Amino acid sequence: MNALLAGDLGAGKALLRDYINATITFEGLAKELGKPSKSIHRMLGPRGNPRAESIFGIIKILQAYEDVQLQVKANQPAA
Repeated sequence: MNALLAGDLGAGKALLRDYINATITFEGLAKELGKPSKSIHRMLGPRGNPRAESIFGIIKILQAYEDVQLQVKANQPAA
């Protein structure tokens, strides 16, 4: 998530691919997301350009799968 929030879409997608492969699998994610597995592979591939709706949908499913809730926290107080 940090890579995505920092604007490094390439690294963020690569990390998501690795995480998905190690946990829910692309087939499991596809079933939950209601999209073909190949679509998700393309979306998260090096040339993929996923929409925010798709990325957040994936994150929502991964949070439910792991029974966690991610939160964004500022590293320093706002000025």
